[in-house]
Amino acid sequence: MPSNSDSVKVAVRVRPFNQRERNAGSSCVISMNGNSTTITDPNSGQEKTFSFDQSYWSHDGFTEDTDGVYKPQSDQYADQWRVFSDLGKGVLDNAWQGYNAALFAYGQTGSGKSYSMIGYGPNKGIVPITCEELFKVIESNKDKDKQLQVSFSMLEIYNEKVRDLLVKSKAETGGLKIRQDQKTGFYVEGLKHVPVRNYKEIEKLMEQGTVNRTTASTNMNATSSRSHMVITIRFNQVIMGADGKSNTRSSDINLVDLAGSERSSSTGATGDRLREGSAINQSLSTLGNVISALADQATSKKKVIVPYRNSVLTMLLQSALGGNSRTIMIAALSPAAINYDETLSTLRYADRAKRIQNKAVVNESPTERLIRELKEENARLLSMLSKGGKKGADSSEELQRMLQDNERRMSEMNLSWEQRLEKARKEWEKSISTGDDQKSHEFERKPYITNINEDPQLSGIIKHCFNKGKTVIGKTKTGDVNVQLRGLGIHQRHAIIHHDGSKLYIEPVEKSALVFVSGHRLKEKYCLSHLDRIRLGSSCLFLYIGLPQERSSSDQQEQYNYDYFMMELAEHEGVTVDLQTPRGTETIDEASTERAFQEYVTLLPLLSEANAISDELSKNVRFDAEIKSEASHDPTGKATGREVIVRVTDTKTKKIWMWPHDKFLHRKDLMDDLYSQFMEDNSLKVDKDKDPFWDPVEDIFLGSCHILLQTLSYGLEIDEHFTLHNYHGKEEAVMHVQLLPCDAKGNLLSEDDSIYEPNELLGQPFHLSLVLSQYMGVRWNKEDKTRGVYCRYKFFDSKVLSTDTLWSKSSAEVNYKKDFVYRKFTEDFLHYLSSQSLVLELWGKQVDGVTELTNGHANGNVDEDSDMLKMTHQMEYLKDECEDLKKENFKLKKTVDTQKQALEMSRAKQPRRSSIVEVDKKRPQTEVPNKAVGLDVDLAKALKVFFKDVRGVQQQVKEMRQQVMEVNQDSRQNGNLKIALEKQDKGLHDIDNHLATCVQNLKQTVATTLRKGKS
Repeated sequence: MPSNSDSVKVAVRVRPFNQRERNAGSSCVISMNGNSTTITDPNSGQEKTFSFDQSYWSHDGFTEDTDGVYKPQSDQYADQWRVFSDLGKGVLDNAWQGYNAALFAYGQTGSGKSYSMIGYGPNKGIVPITCEELFKVIESNKDKDKQLQVSFSMLEIYNEKVRDLLVKSKAETGGLKIRQDQKTGFYVEGLKHVPVRNYKEIEKLMEQGTVNRTTASTNMNATSSRSHMVITIRFNQVIMGADGKSNTRSSDINLVDLAGSERSSSTGATGDRLREGSAINQSLSTLGNVISALADQATSKKKVIVPYRNSVLTMLLQSALGGNSRTIMIAALSPAAINYDETLSTLRYADRAKRIQNKAVVNESPTERLIRELKEENARLLSMLSKGGKKGADSSEELQRMLQDNERRMSEMNLSWEQRLEKARKEWEKSISTGDDQKSHEFERKPYITNINEDPQLSGIIKHCFNKGKTVIGKTKTGDVNVQLRGLGIHQRHAIIHHDGSKLYIEPVEKSALVFVSGHRLKEKYCLSHLDRIRLGSSCLFLYIGLPQERSSSDQQEQYNYDYFMMELAEHEGVTVDLQTPRGTETIDEASTERAFQEYVTLLPLLSEANAISDELSKNVRFDAEIKSEASHDPTGKATGREVIVRVTDTKTKKIWMWPHDKFLHRKDLMDDLYSQFMEDNSLKVDKDKDPFWDPVEDIFLGSCHILLQTLSYGLEIDEHFTLHNYHGKEEAVMHVQLLPCDAKGNLLSEDDSIYEPNELLGQPFHLSLVLSQYMGVRWNKEDKTRGVYCRYKFFDSKVLSTDTLWSKSSAEVNYKKDFVYRKFTEDFLHYLSSQSLVLELWGKQVDGVTELTNGHANGNVDEDSDMLKMTHQMEYLKDECEDLKKENFKLKKTVDTQKQALEMSRAKQPRRSSIVEVDKKRPQTEVPNKAVGLDVDLAKALKVFFKDVRGVQQQVKEMRQQVMEVNQDSRQNGNLKIALEKQDKGLHDIDNHLATCVQNLKQTVATTLRKGKS
């Protein structure tokens, strides 16, 4: 080992793109040169470079041989064997020398931690290769005076509870206890250390541990991304001396696969009233604090308190971090641009870890001394027990426990190694089912389902065969339930599989039972096909393997992984259509859309779990993902950003909240804590202000509309009904809006005050009135009469302004007016009117509990009668006519702009003069500018007449809407729809004629003007 061998050795490794990232065409933000790793910000292009002991490039430059092993095609590619040679061999060397050794993998979920540690298929990781190499050396030992002993343990930490993965029985409440020994440090009381003879026995133990971990993850809702796994290989070298006394050199090799690092970032989400972290995240966040403290301790002379005791994980890793161990950390990196933030966080984490200093010592002592020390400790404990225990410290119960633990350790040490191996073999044979070989043959002959997990290591572990007849899947094996699943959202009797000999059918037992096949939710009996994807409940995923005659060597089962399942479910949710649909003038940004889609796919299983937890805890809360579009709030109409938010609905009170992505992740962790507590003691004790399902009521964004302001710069008013749309493009309400240019006294500008050129206003005072006269068809208030709405907006340089709240009514007068006075019409204000829109946002208010409403009351007859739908359809016709009118208006504006450009070009062709202003006053203008100016004036006059005529149409539309409201609100009219419909028909006929006349007059005037310009 080099001179700095007591420093934590840090390596980073970047994986290939996964299928989801390839489909998205993601770019790689990681590059490596020697031991340096550089990450590039995909938005700014800024680079950050870090140096480590090893930088492994495993992103590309490899090929797969016929056995499925990845072989390097270039010297840059680092395969599994190279990683072991650099890191794993160092661990083995330390073990042979008698040092404790530790290797742990850190990184976000899906970054490749488990691949580096365990491997996948024929590409074995560091753990199996290390074990295999260790036994190769042991088997070559010919020294009769040296006995080499290896024992194996495997545990999981989830929600601050320790579970022994080598024990099949149900874990005890609260998990295994963590104890502290004055000499050896923290250890897990009662953890099973199984003596092993060879690598095959370790393989079997790892398989057993993986099965137990997979089963627990289904039952406890603890996916591998949420839990830490610690494998400990205890290696003892017992050497007999010439005097007949033995000496023991021992080493603990800890191999740690940590939970996904992205979980620690959601603790204390910004803006959440519940800022405390969940127990699920406690280990990771504490590990970060420990590494930071140890890094500060290595570079500072000041004493730093290291918070080892703040979590179970850091207590167990105390010797690996800053203690008696030689430690290696491998940081797994995602190459994709969409994971830039998490990858940068991992690099910074690893950069801090390399500064940690450990003080490793050889663990060597006479075996007889170890036994003597245990006997002396027992005598001391017995003495204390006889005196009633220490005063005010350890209780008699604790002393009794310590005494039993010492006696167990002495008993083990008194057994010979061969006796311990034989004992382990008998326990193993007792625990293994005698029908395993028979089951493996059944899978070849019968159809079955196999589990799919987020961690590839845990996929394909659980399998269920189907015999002919009926198979019932349910929560508990009672009654006719054949297959037990204890995951979230699984009913007592959940689904039935029918096997008639040639086909298999699946059907949900109840309508509320969640059964999905290939992305579709089932409501009735369905015939399964080979390789169908099945989801039961909120998170139990299975791949269906059909009858032998349906299978083929080209099936490619490996493509149906966890990502495939999630992508398929997301696509059937309709999110891809929602993401690809622009709102108004919004443009689609592919990068933003892809990020939002990835967020949605990641969130989908968590939402399903949250809904299932809510159901089981009777919280009456529903969680749904929505796509938030920045264009709904942007006055320029250029925003392209998309993000995923979570709509939270109390199904009992109808209250609604909108949670940001990070807040939901934080709350989901707290929900998992609450559910774990419920599963342990079957009680639900939580104060309202600490309940992750509850929040005080808040205002909700409903929808918005964009009002183009360019006509104001010509002194022309805006008087229209605007539709407000939500993030999905659905109509939330209609609002009558007027923007009225006026004089200093507040009088509307007359026709003679119209502006032909906006630049004429520069430096002049400008007065404007905004009038919001009425809301119509407010869906928010229709759905719940205790709700209210108000409008919010910002005009030019004003602060955010709001209207009063309208309660209960879906249609009502608003009578809101706001005057804007500008002493000087500036270039900035002109640019604002020309290039931006006024964004009117509709916000919903909610009351907490039963509150008396004073701003308004629900109309007893607000909802339209079914017959009135006919009038609504006729109003749609009117809207279409208005849209056509807007298009004609736009074409005319284009014509005016073209003539202006012609005018500017003709002026530019004139010879340059020394004082153009003075000469122009004395000298008559040339013919071409005269014609162009005359043409421009004629077009402006035509537009003026057109807008004057259209005001009449707008007035008629207003009158018709008023008639609709009167019919709506007057119960007398509801009985005489014929009169109302006749008035409606006559009004539509008049408007149609009026519109046709306006457009025809405008076309004739424009045509005459254009002919005049050409002559």
